[in-house]
Amino acid sequence: MKGRLAVLTTIAVFWTSSAFAACSPDRVTLKNDKSQVSFDIELAVSPQERAQGLMFRESLPQRAGMMFIFDPPQPVAFWMKNTLIPLDMIFLDRSGSVVHVHSNAIPGDLTPIEGGDSVYAVLEINAGLAERYLISPGTQMRHEVFSQGPAIWPC
Repeated sequence: MKGRLAVLTTIAVFWTSSAFAACSPDRVTLKNDKSQVSFDIELAVSPQERAQGLMFRESLPQRAGMMFIFDPPQPVAFWMKNTLIPLDMIFLDRSGSVVHVHSNAIPGDLTPIEGGDSVYAVLEINAGLAERYLISPGTQMRHEVFSQGPAIWPC
């Protein structure tokens, strides 16, 4: 019995540490019934960070991005002023569910890109990756910013 308890304890510790390791401030994971993909991210939370975004950058690593947080959720629109990299923009609600995807935003374009009426987060990634990884409305995101709930895919 003692040996069995030790094995169960080891399994529980491993499972618990694995579950918590799945969430970190610099990584998001998206999943749906067709795919799952992770991106290393930078967070843009303050108004100054959100205003700067990815402007003036000449490149973005393939599996990287920037996530903008809007607390409380609100209507948001982005533009590509001073942005040199073509981007996909993934708009999410408070639960971490994708509500809109704008693909292939054009560098330098000043046309507003609207994401919806109650956007909590926006993930910007290299153009073409949303299509490659089948990211679409209903896709779920896992990240600790959704932990205050009601997270659709909690950490």
